[in-house]
Amino acid sequence: MADLTTDFLGIKSPNPFWLASAPPTDKEYNVRRAFEAGWGGVVWKTLGAEGPPVVNVNGPRYGAIYGADRRLLGLNNIELITDRPLQTNLDEMTRIKKDFPDRALIASIMVPCEEGAWKEILPRVEDTGADGIELNFGCPHGMSERGMGAAVGQVPEYIQMVTEWCKQYGNLPVIVKLTPNITDIRYPARAANAGGADAVSLINTISSITSVNLDNFSPEPSIDGKGSHGGYCGPAVKPIALNMVAEIARDAETRGLPISGIGGISTWRDAAEYIALGCGTVQVCTAAMTYGFKIVEEMCAGLERWMDEQGHATLADFQGRAVPNVTDWQYLNLNYVAKAKIDQDACIKCGRCYAACEDTSHQAIAINEGRVFEVIDEECVACNLCVDVCPVEDCISMVPMKPGEVDPRTGKVVEDEYANWTTHPNNPGACAAE
Repeated sequence: MADLTTDFLGIKSPNPFWLASAPPTDKEYNVRRAFEAGWGGVVWKTLGAEGPPVVNVNGPRYGAIYGADRRLLGLNNIELITDRPLQTNLDEMTRIKKDFPDRALIASIMVPCEEGAWKEILPRVEDTGADGIELNFGCPHGMSERGMGAAVGQVPEYIQMVTEWCKQYGNLPVIVKLTPNITDIRYPARAANAGGADAVSLINTISSITSVNLDNFSPEPSIDGKGSHGGYCGPAVKPIALNMVAEIARDAETRGLPISGIGGISTWRDAAEYIALGCGTVQVCTAAMTYGFKIVEEMCAGLERWMDEQGHATLADFQGRAVPNVTDWQYLNLNYVAKAKIDQDACIKCGRCYAACEDTSHQAIAINEGRVFEVIDEECVACNLCVDVCPVEDCISMVPMKPGEVDPRTGKVVEDEYANWTTHPNNPGACAAE
């Protein structure tokens, strides 16, 4: 059977599934239940400095975006970091690490951007026996208005400065949690790397308003008739997170920097995709909040089964395998040609492919007698829209044409898609590649 054990920065865990810093990791009771359910590690909900208390709202903290079947696609939260006393959290972390020495325990920290504040909290966190620290430079609401969270994560110079403090005054591995609320994720990642970070984790939540109540015209969640932007997470953010992970994994200045992937991970397949893009662990929040802690059993079982089927004995066998295949648009092969094909035996004759292609695409699907839908090869550009709107999985597929065949759309011979493409005259990036 496939081996799911991980060694991330020297931090060992029985599987790569960690709970992200969030409400599920707010206290000993939750974390104990999580470890008993099988989670490989947790990032404890973000700790703050002692001082003015953190006060959360006593009203709705979450807003949601649903699919047609009321499946939760995105969750917006306006909850702050832990509102429990620092020492209470530290005592509970100590007990948890003692009782579960084989699990990863990471302390998320957010204190003012002052050297003394970081110098004071780091040894207290180390005394718990925690395996590492995660610097929360991503929270987009509440704390950012106080000069913390995303307010730090959006300024590369601050990221480097605080990371250097943590490496100077602490002995634990330092993971820098990055905000997605920035134009180019590579710059904060480079700053973390320059500051000596041992790894980065991403993405934190995306600043958002999920909806507006049209009765009182307040953003949701609504607190006494007012609302605020919050942090968006869940399956809907996964494409954004994957792209940002890939950008860091293939950037020359951060290539090789360990990554803990976060964002919309709900299944084993999601986790495998993050690992294929270079992640050493994955962090989960919304899925656990939606389905409970035991979802980790399905994630582990599914990942093991897929790895066995693919012949991957360890996670390292496929970690980062997708990174070389992520490229800039200009290097895509314009000689590659495919055509849509409809499996008539699987087709339920709903007509979605026809409507989508006829009204909004290339008029490449014909409706024949008996509501038989057929692709017009001469018009098909293989845009994949018909595949995406078809309700029957694998009913429509994109079939590549072989080199030497004549493309009915252009009348030209399909060239070998791999032959001399880097310098091929049809490649817009050929000059840059040379």
